[in-house]
Amino acid sequence: MKIGFIGLGNVGGKLANSLIRNGFDLTVNDIDENLLNKFKKKGIKVSNSLKSIAEDNDLIITCLPSPEISAKVMESKGGILEGMSNNKIWLEMSTTDESEVKRIGKLVSDKKSIPLDCPVSGGCHRAATGNISIFVGGNRESFEKILPVLKSMGRKILHTGELGTASVLKVITNYLASVHLAALGEAWSVAKKSKLDLNKTFKGIAVSSGNSFVHETESQVILNGSYNINFTMDLVEKDMKLFDDLSKKLDTPLEISPFVLKIFKDASKKFGRRAWSSMVVKRLENKFNIDFRAPGFPEELVDNEKEENGYEI
Repeated sequence: MKIGFIGLGNVGGKLANSLIRNGFDLTVNDIDENLLNKFKKKGIKVSNSLKSIAEDNDLIITCLPSPEISAKVMESKGGILEGMSNNKIWLEMSTTDESEVKRIGKLVSDKKSIPLDCPVSGGCHRAATGNISIFVGGNRESFEKILPVLKSMGRKILHTGELGTASVLKVITNYLASVHLAALGEAWSVAKKSKLDLNKTFKGIAVSSGNSFVHETESQVILNGSYNINFTMDLVEKDMKLFDDLSKKLDTPLEISPFVLKIFKDASKKFGRRAWSSMVVKRLENKFNIDFRAPGFPEELVDNEKEENGYEI
């Protein structure tokens, strides 16, 4: 199966590298020439034409920062849709809006191609090792056809149902992660003010009912002081807004979601839209004139688990 991959950013580049490690025939595309050159140096084919990358490959993967950018890549003159044809598969790995992936999916289907939405979850460090989790929505037969590709990019793979269901599940999980991250800022503030040993507090939370994946990962770079989680404020805002907008569309007014979104918007205003998202806790460090530093934590997360072939859950 020949694969075209569009979007080589923090997540996309790592997923593409997993495909390369596993021997797939890959052609890549990105607007950033520096990123393209890194793949060129590895001997990977590069295409500057979106239409051609769709024409020349069986599976076309997009992994892009926003629904707006995905739409532009798909629908612009010379874009992906112009190169789609019978039995090709579009795999949308961006975190996007359910209605938008269905809208573009209809255009893909009109070309007699198959659309699947396929967001990932688990952090950039796990994307780098092929151990990230993958959600897939859409035609079951097409899912099974590309399962070997998915197993090379991720470990735990879940077919969520019809097209769009994976995107809904993804924004739900990202919402929960954002709430946990905002809550950690308050937890660390109280721990620091109480003069607790922060190393022991980290361990205590990790073995308690208050533990979370966010604590196990993001607390480490918070305690280090780098805050480097390879995910930025603008992306959290985008994901939180997708969740908030979905709740409104479903006529389900929420209480916590708008409040947490407000917290991240404030952090973005204070530290910049491209600041690491875990810097949201720095709002409280600054407010209380404290810091959450502790020795022995890494500047950047590394996935130390051995890479394994993925499997469906």
